[in-house]
Amino acid sequence: MPKSKIQKQEILRSLEKKIEKSKSVVFAGFNALGVKDNELLREKLRQENGEYFVAKKTLLNLAFKNQGVDNLDTAGLDGKVAAIFSYEDEVAAAKVLDDFRKDKAQKLYFLGGILEGKLLSKEEIEAVAKLPSKLELYAKVVGSLNAPISGFVNALAGNLRNLVYVLKAIEEKK
Repeated sequence: MPKSKIQKQEILRSLEKKIEKSKSVVFAGFNALGVKDNELLREKLRQENGEYFVAKKTLLNLAFKNQGVDNLDTAGLDGKVAAIFSYEDEVAAAKVLDDFRKDKAQKLYFLGGILEGKLLSKEEIEAVAKLPSKLELYAKVVGSLNAPISGFVNALAGNLRNLVYVLKAIEEKK
C-alpha cells in the first residue's frame, strides 16, 4: 500500500535526524533476509549503538541531499537498500554487518557508505569493517603505555630475585 505524502515527510524528517546524529552510514543490499535474521541484525546493531533502517531510494537520496551529501545516488545501487547508522563508533556498523553476513553472504552485502561526509565504495567499506573498534584501539593504547612500566617492574623484580639467589647460595655454602 503506497504511503501518503505526510507519512513520507515523517520518514524524511526521521532519516534526516538519523543522518545528523550518525558518525557513519553503511549501505547494504539485502535479498530474502528472513524476519528472524532481520531482528537478530537489528539487535546486534542496537548493542553497538547503531540502527538498521530501510526506506525507498528516493527518500534516502533526498534526506542525504538535505543534510549536505549531494553526490549520493542510491538509484544506481542494485536491489533493496538499507541504511545502517552508527552513532558512537564509526567502524561498529560495518563490523557488525561484516560479522553477520559471513554465513548469509548471498542475503546481505555491502553497497557502500559514508564516513566523515565522504562517500565510500563497497571495497572501502569492506576495508573499514576490518579495522579494529574504538574499544580495541583503546586497549592497545593502554597496553602500549603499560608495557614499559611492566618491563621496568620485571627488571627490578629480576634484580631482587637474583640477590635472593646469591644470598641463598652464600647461606648454603656456610
